[in-house]
Amino acid sequence: MFGLLDAIPTQMDYKGQKLAEQIFQGIILFSAVVGFIYGYLIEQFGWTVYIVIGGFTLSCLLTLPPWPMYRRNPLKWLPAQDSSLDEKKQLEKKPKKHK
Repeated sequence: MFGLLDAIPTQMDYKGQKLAEQIFQGIILFSAVVGFIYGYLIEQFGWTVYIVIGGFTLSCLLTLPPWPMYRRNPLKWLPAQDSSLDEKKQLEKKPKKHK
């Protein structure tokens, strides 16, 4: 069972995070404006709240899971370096003398 969960991608790249944030804010703003106008026209504040909650739920479903559209620009990481080489380089450096 845990092997199946390890196969599910859980990360977004930076551009994907930016896109998800823009989508989230756009849906929340749109639902707030529509909810306010509709609630004002029918004079029921409850409908405003319902529409905003619906927009919030929709935006969560679209932006919280790491959908493939949020993983199109992965970072290219440098290969790992051997730490023993780093220690040798440190030892080879001569300390500077201060005058």
